[in-house]
Amino acid sequence: MASSHLREGIGTRRSRILRTALECFLNFGYQKSSIDDIARRSGIARTLVYRIFRNKEDVFAAVFEQWLASRHPAARAVAASGASAGERLSAVMELLVIAPWRDMAGAPMAGQYYEICRRLIPEHLDNHRHVLRRCTQTVLGDEQAADVFLLSLDGLFANAPTADAVQARVKLLIDRFTAPPALRFGSPGAMPERFPDRRGTTPIPPGGPRSQGLPRPLHRP
Repeated sequence: MASSHLREGIGTRRSRILRTALECFLNFGYQKSSIDDIARRSGIARTLVYRIFRNKEDVFAAVFEQWLASRHPAARAVAASGASAGERLSAVMELLVIAPWRDMAGAPMAGQYYEICRRLIPEHLDNHRHVLRRCTQTVLGDEQAADVFLLSLDGLFANAPTADAVQARVKLLIDRFTAPPALRFGSPGAMPERFPDRRGTTPIPPGGPRSQGLPRPLHRP
């Protein structure tokens, strides 16, 4: 019984460390976030942090696993469920795209997070994109349609929109791809009156988002 409580205690503290580490990485950057900072902000002794994680890179990889990879089973399950295509695709996008962006949007150092992922844990990033693509393909039933959907999805992030703006844009995109054939692209009356406006977004400076350090969504190649 005691060992069971001990395992539960360690699991809870591990989750707290990882939540705090994510906040540090997004707000202060990877380079300026030390194990000491993470331990102090999470209220956990530095020595205990090192008992659970080997180093800061190990913490960074574990953050990705808890924050994003842990969503993959739920995304696969909902993609293969019996709900409508629109409902399934909306749920997949919420899990793998919108919710992570909600955490990143507005964070001072979110623009650097993608590059650190690409440098330290490229296989995690590639797997996240692979899961998103397979789930999208499962819903739409066609590899080419999934590719076009995801290319269109990338464009929705061009001006670093707020999470609410992303949610509205993704809903519009899903409606276009899951509507009955007669109401899809180019059909009379198929296009909306207007695309969700740019309020609540960050204008793109010369050079584009990456050169200015704006956040880059983690599903993008």
